[in-house]
Amino acid sequence: MNIIIFGPNGSGKGTQGAVVQKKFAVPHIETGVIFRENIKKGTELGKKAKGYIDKGELVPDDITVPMILDRLKEPDCAKGWLLDGFPRNLAQAEAIWAALEKAKMKLDYVIEIVLDRETSKKRIMGRRLCATDNNHPNNIFIDAIKPSMKDGKMVCRVCGDDRLTTRADDQDEDAIDKRHGIYYDAETGTLSAVKYFKDRVKVIELDGLPGVKEVSEDLIKKLS
Repeated sequence: MNIIIFGPNGSGKGTQGAVVQKKFAVPHIETGVIFRENIKKGTELGKKAKGYIDKGELVPDDITVPMILDRLKEPDCAKGWLLDGFPRNLAQAEAIWAALEKAKMKLDYVIEIVLDRETSKKRIMGRRLCATDNNHPNNIFIDAIKPSMKDGKMVCRVCGDDRLTTRADDQDEDAIDKRHGIYYDAETGTLSAVKYFKDRVKVIELDGLPGVKEVSEDLIKKLS
């Protein structure tokens, strides 16, 4: 089962990607990891990509797409894969679709987690990190994982640690708005890429507003 997953920052895309990975035993392929691995290994494509990254420039699609395709052809992807983080715009959607067709690699599904921009932003800014374990989910804007209160102080809902902190980038509204500006652009941005696939493959839309469990159950039901 070959899948591309979309969702704005704050939609729970990573969490749902992990659910798919576990349920269907397919690798969760993140484009950021592909870049780092190619650069670390010193591959030809990695060297080319590093040249652009070192200059603070975007890596061209004619380097990125072959790099992704090489990863999707590796042995652990033989029974399927979940691609996350690409494409980010219409041009990239067209490029990856053409590359998959040329490689005779079928794209079975596209998953789109639908969540409005304001809620996405609140969820990012609402994240709270537990000093005991960063994997303890706490978010002041999500009822299901809202931190507990003890003696008038906010504490981790899992272990009760009162040392809850925020990540600096989660509180950077300008950076969040910039990323969301790209994602919610329906003309040339990420949503235009989703629209491109809707004419070519089955797109599974998920309402991102309910809790993680409810979204996961809906996702598995629609994929089964």
